[in-house]
Amino acid sequence: MPPPKDVVKIAIQMVGAIPQLIELQQTKPLASVLKDVCDTWSLPNAERYALQYADGRQTYITESNRRDIKNGSILRLTTSPDQEAERLYIGIQSKNVDVKTDSLKKLASLSQDVTFAQEFISRNGLKQIYSIVEEGNDAGEMLAHTLKAFTELMEHDFVSWENLSTVFIKKIVSYVNMNAVDASIQQLSLSILENMVPTSRLLFEVVKKEVTLDRLLTHLQATNAQLQLKAMALLIALLLSAADTERRDMMDHLRQKNIRQFIHKNIIHSSEPLGDEMAHYLYVLQSVSLNLCEHRMKMSMDPYSQEQRDLLQSLRQTAFESESEAPAGTFSTERRRSLCAKEFRKLGFMNNSNPAEDLRRAPPGLLALDNMVYFSRNTPNAYSRFVLENSSREDKHECPFARSSIQLTLILCEILHIGEPCSETAQAFYPMFFGQDHFFEELFCICIQLVNKTWKEMRATQEDFDKVMQVVREQITRTLSLKPTSLELFKTRVNALNYSEILKLRQTERLHQEETLAVPVLELREKLKPELLELIRQQRLLHLCEGTLFRKISSRRRQDKLWYCRLSPNHKVLHYGDVEEGVQSPPIESLPEKIPVADMKMLLVGKECPHTKEKSSGKQNKDVLELAFSIVHDVEEYCLNFIAPTRYEFCLWTDGLNVLLGKEMTSERTQTDLDVLLSMELKLRLLDLENINIPDDPPPIPKPPSNLNFCYDFSHAEQ
Repeated sequence: MPPPKDVVKIAIQMVGAIPQLIELQQTKPLASVLKDVCDTWSLPNAERYALQYADGRQTYITESNRRDIKNGSILRLTTSPDQEAERLYIGIQSKNVDVKTDSLKKLASLSQDVTFAQEFISRNGLKQIYSIVEEGNDAGEMLAHTLKAFTELMEHDFVSWENLSTVFIKKIVSYVNMNAVDASIQQLSLSILENMVPTSRLLFEVVKKEVTLDRLLTHLQATNAQLQLKAMALLIALLLSAADTERRDMMDHLRQKNIRQFIHKNIIHSSEPLGDEMAHYLYVLQSVSLNLCEHRMKMSMDPYSQEQRDLLQSLRQTAFESESEAPAGTFSTERRRSLCAKEFRKLGFMNNSNPAEDLRRAPPGLLALDNMVYFSRNTPNAYSRFVLENSSREDKHECPFARSSIQLTLILCEILHIGEPCSETAQAFYPMFFGQDHFFEELFCICIQLVNKTWKEMRATQEDFDKVMQVVREQITRTLSLKPTSLELFKTRVNALNYSEILKLRQTERLHQEETLAVPVLELREKLKPELLELIRQQRLLHLCEGTLFRKISSRRRQDKLWYCRLSPNHKVLHYGDVEEGVQSPPIESLPEKIPVADMKMLLVGKECPHTKEKSSGKQNKDVLELAFSIVHDVEEYCLNFIAPTRYEFCLWTDGLNVLLGKEMTSERTQTDLDVLLSMELKLRLLDLENINIPDDPPPIPKPPSNLNFCYDFSHAEQ
């Protein structure tokens, strides 16, 4: 008979004593439980003791978290958090170097626990840590433990970062700016400054002033991957916290220092694999850089701005230079206005008498004008060829340069998500972005020539404009999905993907859909589905057995601790636990926490999850909502919360958990995988029926024969 839900069977250890096996009554006060445990071992003063997990993070057991204790958990009787906090508070003030070092090391470990942290901070323990750093007498291992303890204590948000003294901040900054400092201390110092920057405008300005971009670039060039990562994290924090003007100035400075080329060569194409965190920072850097275009994208053309009118006129003068060189007195004002209107019409403006009207739509606004001017100035031959080639075509077949440029700019803005806030977890960046200055403009130059090429291949007329731009969008998105490493490679691939190739791809995709429309094939599909769904279920469970590395996301920072979760090979227990950075696939024995599958009650996703309700509901967290899921176990109050690293992992895990719960797999990936498997299986089964029409109705069954005398009797042959 299973024990009641408010009773858990656990083991309690103590150094030098035989472990106790007890049934913990969850309704019984924790102080009474401790009294019973201490009495068994004849220990006085039970209030000086506490229970904590023996494995994993060794969290203290309190009234608030005791319900997380599972059957079979191993606890340890240890000094209570207040006693331990008092001991370490005294220990870190000791004159004995060994005692002080050991105390700081223990403090760095225990500070991860919220109960201990609260006790230590309540004793004004942070003030002692400030003193150790500000006095600057300690270095090496002792200082590293001090900074680690400070980071962990501040992580609990009991104390505001704004309370830090100027002396303390400058000391942390000095560790970043000095060369002869241990790398571990520099990493911790960079991490502290990264956490400090988003909390207030004042701290942002202090860090920005004290830690120069050039110094961060020096750390980025370090061979130490962790130091490189922390430097990138601080750089991103500064960029995200800066005002628009400051951000633009910072990006200009970074561009002058060739940061893109350095990242392209030494980080993206490094011999070491790119970690998830660095991939996210590169995505943010790309997003911040591209979003510098947002201001021009949202600004309509002002017909009264002389600067903007000059840019517009430069397009006409560059394209029709010889015609515009006629002396001013040659034509009357009316004749000159008529000539200009004609030239603007040849350029492809819809409103040739007042082309500024074409650029009043925002987006793409003035960004389209900037792109056209960049194309005309940096590739004048290609620009002139585009315009003059289309000027000589019949009116209905000419490709309108200006109209195409405006629409293409809008398409590129949508594809590259310009003007959208950075995702908190995304890692999708384009390697070629970091290999090229003026990436957006250069990409436009390639794609506007692609528009002209596709226009000719399609033999398009003005009525086909939207159709052509739709094909161009498809060419660009299909090529970008291949993640070309340079713009040259992008240019080669996008030009190879001509209109006929797009038609072939569309035809193939259409055939994949149409081949299943015949009634007999539909019936065959339905018969195959159960078998293939079972195959998908097995694949999902196998993926859960392999496990996945998840990242906890706190309300204040994008990244926090790493943890790993995997299903036992017998599919009966989920094992999970915290892991260090760089651990790929920890053995199941190293994951201390577990949830029996039998105790799982429900799967929650998106907004239903408790950890998403705690977060703000801004646009930045939309992607987190799409990746969040929780397992409800035992009773509804207890949840194991996940945020998947990718949408793919989200689909596989939610499907696998639904299989364990005996429910249908509901993710979009299930349907995609099922369609692929059905398509492959149908192709194999219908291989012999190629070019044979399958009738909608089965052929009639012939009448049975009048007699069965043609049946051979094998019994005679055996004799």
